[in-house]
Amino acid sequence: MFGISYGLAGLATCWGYAAMLRLAPALVADILFVVTAVVWLVLIVGYVSQVPQRPGGWRGELADPVLAPFVSLIPIVGMLLAIGLMPHAPTAGRWLFALFAAATIILAGWITGQWIVEGLDLDRFHSGYVLPAVAGGLIASIGAARAGWTAIAHAFMGIGLVSWLLIGSVILARLLFRPRLPAPLMPTLAIEIAPPALAGLAYLAITHDKVDALALVFGGFTVLAAIVQLRLIPVYRRLAFSPAFWSFAFPYAAVATFALHWIHYGKPVGHTVWAWCVLIAITAFIAALVAKTTTALAHHRFLPQLQNPQAPR
Repeated sequence: MFGISYGLAGLATCWGYAAMLRLAPALVADILFVVTAVVWLVLIVGYVSQVPQRPGGWRGELADPVLAPFVSLIPIVGMLLAIGLMPHAPTAGRWLFALFAAATIILAGWITGQWIVEGLDLDRFHSGYVLPAVAGGLIASIGAARAGWTAIAHAFMGIGLVSWLLIGSVILARLLFRPRLPAPLMPTLAIEIAPPALAGLAYLAITHDKVDALALVFGGFTVLAAIVQLRLIPVYRRLAFSPAFWSFAFPYAAVATFALHWIHYGKPVGHTVWAWCVLIAITAFIAALVAKTTTALAHHRFLPQLQNPQAPR
């Protein structure tokens, strides 16, 4: 469910970068950040009120082999909101960012320690495992760079990149050599496109949009990941709509933001038109998710019947 606020935050960030390029009014990004904050707070209230009633409470939530990585989206979205606040209230934005960044890294460390202590079933591994340390570290790097904390931004980028190399390789091995993910978790494959795009965005934020060999490496890997997603479209089309479909929103928004960087750098013929095409495409995509979600909620079909998403199918 927190993928909803995560995706909206990604869209707001994309529009925010478009505003920095003077392609779009900053008001659109501001409105999207406000909507994201409202959705995020509503989800937090609902979630926090339910956890004590569940078996195991918070310890059980953080120990769940399938769902635990998604808990990290709570502070990660908080970081994105704080980044959106920085242009309007720099001091408050920096303080809030520091708070949520610390919470993100602490939670990532705790969950990783949990995996070490309890061990993991490889068949239960899924792409969402990159969220706590990989996405969390790279987004923290972007925010620290925006706050002017360059040294800390490098440290966060190190957390994200090393975690991506370690955890990402295990996830890829699981996807290649073990049974296919269960249907409820198949949309999480979209998360695979996020790490290279976020790494590229973090690097550009640290270097103030300097394009060099490393930036090109991240760009090339993002293109490869995008082509993989195209091949997966037939798989996605066979799935029933569920909250997991919000796994598409933030990764694709991150790629769209990265694409705007490259269009701005390369300035191809008609670059303003190309930039608007990217912006409209990601906005239409997430708007379609909002429409599908609203329709499903109206017909009481958004939340599936309780089932065990852990067993491979």
